[in-house]
Amino acid sequence: MPGLAAKDCIDVQVEARALDEDLITGCFGTIGFRLRPEPWNRAEPTPGGPCPKLVFAPPEGERASNIHVVEVASEAARRKLLFRDFLRANDTARDAWGDFKQRLAAMAGDIYQYGQAKAGPTEILLIAAESWARQTQWATA
Repeated sequence: MPGLAAKDCIDVQVEARALDEDLITGCFGTIGFRLRPEPWNRAEPTPGGPCPKLVFAPPEGERASNIHVVEVASEAARRKLLFRDFLRANDTARDAWGDFKQRLAAMAGDIYQYGQAKAGPTEILLIAAESWARQTQWATA
């Protein structure tokens, strides 16, 4: 996202009609991507309960990336798009989020700690994003 401080890692969201783990893992496996085994990479927390997801890592030695596969029109997909669009529309929120992530990355001992520490602030930012969505009549494309 232009203007957002971030780690050197490409994050992509892919939406699938259904999360057929064997089919999707097979497809990504043919191009060298590996299914991430960590429990937090298998479900996206949402206010309505966890939404299933699959996260893939790149082939060994390739640029850092995370491919997040979620169901089409799921709450997990909607919230990630809302988060992105809210930060694109709000420079102050975007800059504050980037500063927070940089400070957190400097303090966190590993990626698990980083993700756990980011979870609460992400939910707070999503409260503001939901308000913005109502005010602007935002909808996913």
